[in-house]
Amino acid sequence: MRIHVVSDVHGNARDLAAAGEGADALLCLGDLVLFLDYADHARGIFPDLFGEENTRRYVALRTDRRFDEARVLARGLWARLAERGVDQATAVESAVRAQYAELFAAFPTPTYATYGNVDLPRLWPEYARPGTTVLDGGRAEIGGLVFGFVGGGLPTPMRTPYEVPEEEYAAKVEALGEVDVLCSHIPPDLPELTYDTVARRFERGSTALLDAIRRVRPRYALFGHVHQPLVRRMRVGATECVNVGHFASSGRPWALEW
Repeated sequence: MRIHVVSDVHGNARDLAAAGEGADALLCLGDLVLFLDYADHARGIFPDLFGEENTRRYVALRTDRRFDEARVLARGLWARLAERGVDQATAVESAVRAQYAELFAAFPTPTYATYGNVDLPRLWPEYARPGTTVLDGGRAEIGGLVFGFVGGGLPTPMRTPYEVPEEEYAAKVEALGEVDVLCSHIPPDLPELTYDTVARRFERGSTALLDAIRRVRPRYALFGHVHQPLVRRMRVGATECVNVGHFASSGRPWALEW
């Protein structure tokens, strides 16, 4: 049995279409949407609306953790569009819908997917076709192994669209029970797995995931979210914890065989 796993697709529909080749199933751990690209300021919803120079300024403020200033900049940019009759929510949703239409069409059959922190879960039922199973706090048996899925992220100063309160997130993890493979968008809360070496900051990890790994002892814990982690994989007791990679830039899935 062989499965391919991707995370942080961020608009890479071209490589996503080939990600299931040679595998019995594809797992997607979220972040389909590309709002802005920290490496390429010409790609994403933000530069499409506001231009590359404004995107460069916005990314620089967020990278410096000057989040309040970044929000002031964004509010000013949206205000200018509003003066031209552009509604923020409508513009963003329209752009996200266009990305989802292309990305969900690229999923092979079968695909098992969960949400990332930048996704809009309420739209997924409109685009998930037969053969794509969406799970968040749910389980699926694949090739005799039980896979549990937990979507979304935890609250951060970034205020991304699908950030879940800690108690709600922990309840989803608890609901999985005994699993062989624990799949999530964000990593367990370990510094080696949450530190981004390029952004030079710790991303938000989950203590509930870490507790479940220590208690349930799954074979694997798979996740993404941290694009350039200090460590891509490490063992926690009996569990191999693996960051499956930044698919948007690599275009390559991570493979699991048994």
